Amino acid sequence: MTFLKEVTALSNGLEYSIHDMPKRVAQEVAHVFPTVDLTGMLVVPTCQRSDVDLVQMGEVIENEKDRLLERFAEWAKGVCDRLNAEGHWADYIDPCSGLPMVHGGQNVYSEVDGFTSLLGYKTQNAGCCKILMHPNWGSSVYPASFFTKATLEQLDAAIAATPVPK
Repeated sequence: MTFLKEVTALSNGLEYSIHDMPKRVAQEVAHVFPTVDLTGMLVVPTCQRSDVDLVQMGEVIENEKDRLLERFAEWAKGVCDRLNAEGHWADYIDPCSGLPMVHGGQNVYSEVDGFTSLLGYKTQNAGCCKILMHPNWGSSVYPASFFTKATLEQLDAAIAATPVPK
């Protein structure tokens, strides 16, 4: 696992790291973004700690997933909007559907596979699904990723300039 930026926590607890695109992830990303040259692409996996175990089912779980989705989407959209406005390609994945949010597409990105490849996180089987296991939070984790062709410095600047949702 090669990090350009080690796992870092924002003030709201959202963790992120920055990686060059490894070959095993590039194969999947090429299907998600088929018209994008992946040369120089950076991958930014993020995690949020959930207040509940997300393997469970029910209204409380769904409300928690919605809360975490909204917080990630607000932040990722802000970062991507800044980068795209500066002429740097950027997109983020809707964790519910696995589809890209900015540039659209029909192919799904697997957050679980991405985290396994990029961060070495373990998984567990829960019925027909693979569940990501955060090393400290277990299955109380909400993973989501974004991608950009900006440089590390440009990405760091966009992250620093983007308000952190509560």
